[in-house]
Amino acid sequence: MTSKSQELFEKARRLMPGGVNSPVRAFRAVGGHPIFMASGKGATIMDVDGKSYLDYVLSWGPLILGHAHPEVVEALVKALETGTSFGACTPGEVEMAERISEAYPSIERVRLVNSGTEATLSALRVARAATGRDKILKFEGCYHGHGDSLLVKAGSGVATLGLPDSPGVPRALAELTVTVPFNHTPALEEAFRVHRNQLAAVIVEPVVGNMGVVVPRLGFLEKLRALTLEQGTVLIFDEVMTGFRVAYGGAQQLYKIDPDMTTLGKIIGGGLPVGAYGGKARLMNLVAPVGPVYQAGTLSGNPLAVAAGLKTLEILRRPGLYERLDLLTEKLVVGLVTEAAGLGTLLTANRVGSMFTIFFTPQPVSDYTSAQKADTAAYSLFFRLMLEAGVYFPPSQFEAAFVSTSHSEGDMAATRQAASLAFAGLHP
Repeated sequence: MTSKSQELFEKARRLMPGGVNSPVRAFRAVGGHPIFMASGKGATIMDVDGKSYLDYVLSWGPLILGHAHPEVVEALVKALETGTSFGACTPGEVEMAERISEAYPSIERVRLVNSGTEATLSALRVARAATGRDKILKFEGCYHGHGDSLLVKAGSGVATLGLPDSPGVPRALAELTVTVPFNHTPALEEAFRVHRNQLAAVIVEPVVGNMGVVVPRLGFLEKLRALTLEQGTVLIFDEVMTGFRVAYGGAQQLYKIDPDMTTLGKIIGGGLPVGAYGGKARLMNLVAPVGPVYQAGTLSGNPLAVAAGLKTLEILRRPGLYERLDLLTEKLVVGLVTEAAGLGTLLTANRVGSMFTIFFTPQPVSDYTSAQKADTAAYSLFFRLMLEAGVYFPPSQFEAAFVSTSHSEGDMAATRQAASLAFAGLHP
């Protein structure tokens, strides 16, 4: 019997490239057909065929409070009653800028945009204008959106599809992007030696989320900050994923690093499309209309996204929230590793706060090369078995999973039980 999801996918394939609006949704990395979702509440989502799942994707991170949190929904309803968009200034934009600057002392000025990709592209433009240089440095496996300069040894969907680059990226532009392995200090130092005083910016996910979660080694971010300061290179922290997720002040709060610029997204829209870039006033004052660096967006600071985001940030400031979320996630990850080991499957688990990845490899994962050694076939089978059991994990080995405040101890126990059966299924 054909499911509604299958029927929708067949129709979608005739209308959209691959039947999807974002590649990882196609499930090509894990096999089978995409699941079409109908609704979500708390930690649970339901598909169009009426099956429910415990959700550890959470719209790829922004739903830190879970689906349809009642206070966020109430804030959205109030915003809807006043209008959906004006293309003009609104009070919420000012309040959002204030909240961001309070949480991130490195952000003295901020500009709201519509996506993480737009935020990273804009930040790089500012960095190039500020330094008068063209080259940028990024790290292998880090994904910063689908901008031309950044689709060079990117992670996430690109890693999932096995594509090192993307056709359509001009060679001349790609040649301006220097790549080095994440967590590899000697390679980083060599890149700064070879390209001395030529790098406009370094952009980095301080905690990588787009080749799976990869944690910075002790001293790596500090060395990066020192090198960029020495050569006048703009240090950009891409906290689209980690911002307000790993801590209220993001990864820069955790690791006590003061970047020149930061990009944000995900959570500041409470689940609605949004992005932001900001940084030191001397840099952000280059942005139009104050300065010559042009960037604009008709729907930037959309009142619906801002309303949802403001309510989300308000809730996140409640005492003990991050501590509980951290402990809950730790309990889940330890449980998954324990269940796997007991059934003969050795995993590497990387976690920071409420984001994590279980890699199907016994070896440590600290960069793109080691991440690629994970057994993607084993992960694919695990994913499908978990899906059958009503647990929705990321449909790719190279993506982060997330826990929300709506997840409970009971959800952790149910997930561990499902995982035990899934790990057993890997060894029939």
